[in-house]
Amino acid sequence: MDIKSRIELIKDRIARAAVRSDVDPESVMIIAVTKGVDESRMLDVMKHGLNDLGENRVQELCMKYNTFNESTRWHLLGTLQTNKVKDIIDKVHIIHSLDRLSLAYELDLRARKTDKYVQALIQVNVAEEDSKHGLKQDELEPFLEDIVKFPRILVKGLMTIAPLSQDSGQTEARLCFAKLRVLFDKVKTLQIPNVEMCFLSMGMSDDYETAIEEGSNMVRIGRAIFGARAG
Repeated sequence: MDIKSRIELIKDRIARAAVRSDVDPESVMIIAVTKGVDESRMLDVMKHGLNDLGENRVQELCMKYNTFNESTRWHLLGTLQTNKVKDIIDKVHIIHSLDRLSLAYELDLRARKTDKYVQALIQVNVAEEDSKHGLKQDELEPFLEDIVKFPRILVKGLMTIAPLSQDSGQTEARLCFAKLRVLFDKVKTLQIPNVEMCFLSMGMSDDYETAIEEGSNMVRIGRAIFGARAG
């Protein structure tokens, strides 16, 4: 199956999941995860209407950045080290992995130096898996209250990575997504300066339909678009 056909299939499945959730399919943003993907296939994806590209590593994002035009919106999905902030502060549309105050401090510092604002999602480790980064659920509200100290950071939503479900009903993933949706709705009521719940970033190639059913409006899809990466 070629990339065009895969994108059409994904959009069809998103539409069906959105109907089940009584939301507009057009409200769901697809981020094409381009880790390990060559530039020709990335250009092919953009030709078929996907202009939001996601990278896990700063180095790979920076290598690819100059190949694409201003219509490309880059998303940094992976953990961001503070010493790498200077490399991407002027390149990234949204950082999806804000999860500690030391990173917030550096983002705010670099944003002020470059006269920019940084859009970020707070990563929440809902399942509290040791292998994943992110705040615990009970850490989210205090963290957001501390974010007001960094006026150059604009929090635009929440992100999580669900456990890989072993059953066809994706019970573990669904529970994880449902919990983050509850947090998302709660934060909406808090009226914290510079915190706006626009994006609920949940769901990847194996579970994006379940995520949309639980309220996701931003899905991060790599393998289902590009196929399995070599190695």
